[in-house]
Amino acid sequence: MYQLLISEEARLDILDTFSWYESRLPGLGHGFEKCLDDGFRRILQRPLIYQKRYKGVRVYFIERFPYGIHYLIDGKDLRVFGVFHTSRNPGEWKIRLKA
Repeated sequence: MYQLLISEEARLDILDTFSWYESRLPGLGHGFEKCLDDGFRRILQRPLIYQKRYKGVRVYFIERFPYGIHYLIDGKDLRVFGVFHTSRNPGEWKIRLKA
């Protein structure tokens, strides 16, 4: 059984994205949250099936929204270190890996 661990930076990514979508259309942030929760559930069920993108980091692309959940497998821990828009510069993701 895996345990999902969400970093503080990833939590801030989620809150910022939720707020942005809610400011555009009330309820849309909740739609994002639902798709994100579904993504977390899928990762927990089968974390190894999602493709490694860089330095062992796997990415699950959520449905309906252009965001990826970036995570590392560390034993039985699934460490989510970012929820990034697909157009974001990969260099920004890699900085978090070094922290």
